[in-house]
Amino acid sequence: MNRRQILLGAGGALAAAACGTGAWRAATGTMSSYDDYSARRRAPLSSDIADVIRYATLAANSHNTQPWRFRVSRDAIEIGPDVSRRTPAVDPDDHHLFVSLGCAAANLAIAAAAAGYQGELAIDGQTIRYDFVKGVPHEDRLLAAIVRRQSTRTAYDGRAVPSSDLSALQSAAAMPGVDLALVTDSARIAAIRDLVVAGNDTQMRDVAFMRELKRWIRFNPHSAMMTGDGLFAAASGNPSLPTALGGVAFDRLFDAAAENDKYARQIASSAGLVVFAAERADPSHWIRVGQACQRFALEATRLGLKLAFINQPVEVASLRPELARVVGTTRRPDLVLRFGYGPALPFAPRRPVSQVLSS
Repeated sequence: MNRRQILLGAGGALAAAACGTGAWRAATGTMSSYDDYSARRRAPLSSDIADVIRYATLAANSHNTQPWRFRVSRDAIEIGPDVSRRTPAVDPDDHHLFVSLGCAAANLAIAAAAAGYQGELAIDGQTIRYDFVKGVPHEDRLLAAIVRRQSTRTAYDGRAVPSSDLSALQSAAAMPGVDLALVTDSARIAAIRDLVVAGNDTQMRDVAFMRELKRWIRFNPHSAMMTGDGLFAAASGNPSLPTALGGVAFDRLFDAAAENDKYARQIASSAGLVVFAAERADPSHWIRVGQACQRFALEATRLGLKLAFINQPVEVASLRPELARVVGTTRRPDLVLRFGYGPALPFAPRRPVSQVLSS
């Protein structure tokens, strides 16, 4: 437990004593209710097209903003950007937004085939289209991982991943126009760790970044279920707080030095890192990065691994050239993840399908 968690936990205990258990639960909700909510969002797939979209929305995405809109016609599903969910401070050129669309597209293709909607994905600029015909269901080996994949922002156990599993991860994520660099040697992991820490330090001194981050944090189960989006505190191992108290704690206790130490420890506990880089810096290639990333994450989940994004060296533009040098690419890096063996944490919230459909 880091210093921030200890302080938040102490603050939570004092506040609970002051206002009473009943009032506390009314303000925060309960984890048992949240677990029921989460189980409904991750229920088994049916043949309903809405369920295919539900599975698509379980994809990884930046700040859990879920920046996508789905349009369904008789023989196609389109995925487009929801620009109202942009995060301009952390993602000024929208590359995370389009990566998120690609992650959703990867889930969509797997779930659609399993539900009997056989088809192909096509990228047209900023839009993805899945053209399908109704046929015999075909279940991909990655299907079951869709409901289990999560970003696990905690320490792992340090165990190495077998070389056969590393090869399986690379194969699952192979995508034209996307480079993947697997990093398992300690020297390069340490170099990337230093870039993550430097990027985190820069971001935490950026007022606009911190304001935007705070906007997307959900400090308790009630808030997470009501919004269906955002960064749920419990999903990072932090205590539940009433929203107002959580905001105060964020402003007063969210400390750059403690966060830097936390990232350094978590990276040191990981089995390896992976860096994705697109052939070109444009929406269609960022979508491809998202497809590759999601398939990597699903294969990792299938193999019993956990993952977490550590994107600071790509979000702070001045650090990208050094990250590219460390991993040996001439292309602009787009995503960084760490992976390893670790515990399960609560899942992130998701909005209902009705809220992501366009008429």
